[in-house]
Amino acid sequence: MDGQAPFYKTKRLDQMSEAEWESLCDGCGQCCTVSLIDEDDPDGAVLRTCIGCELLDLETVRCTDYASRHERVPSCVKLTPGNVSELGWMPQTCAYRLIAEGKPLFDWHPLISGRADSVVEAGVSLKGTLVSERDVDEADFEDYVRG
Repeated sequence: MDGQAPFYKTKRLDQMSEAEWESLCDGCGQCCTVSLIDEDDPDGAVLRTCIGCELLDLETVRCTDYASRHERVPSCVKLTPGNVSELGWMPQTCAYRLIAEGKPLFDWHPLISGRADSVVEAGVSLKGTLVSERDVDEADFEDYVRG
C-alpha cells in the first residue's frame, strides 16, 4: 500500500474512471431483480421480488450480457453519477448509493475485504435465493414479492 486513501474515499462518483466505477458494484444482485410499484400506496412504494432479471445468471448473480443489457432489457436502469441519488429503490447497502450519500462502504465490500465471497458471507448477496424471470409468468409476479 502506498499510503494513499482508496479512490472511493477521495473521489466523487463523477470523478471516477470507468474501471473505478465498475469496481464499486459488489455483485449482490439486489438491483437486478424485478421490482413492482405498489399502486395502492400513495407514494408508489417499490416492492422487491425474488425474481432475477432474465439476463441474470442465478449462480454467479452477474449479468450474462452486461454490455448490451440496456438494449435487451429496456427497463434496466443505467446507473450514472447523475441519477444514483434519485433512485430510491437502490439497496441501502449499494456502494454507489453510499458514496453518493457521503457514507463509508461496509467492511464486507470486496474493495475492502479483498474477496468477492465476503458479500455472500455477509448475507447481502441474493445468490441462491432467486428464480429467473424467464420461469415466471408476468401475471404471477406479485406472488414473488419479498417480505
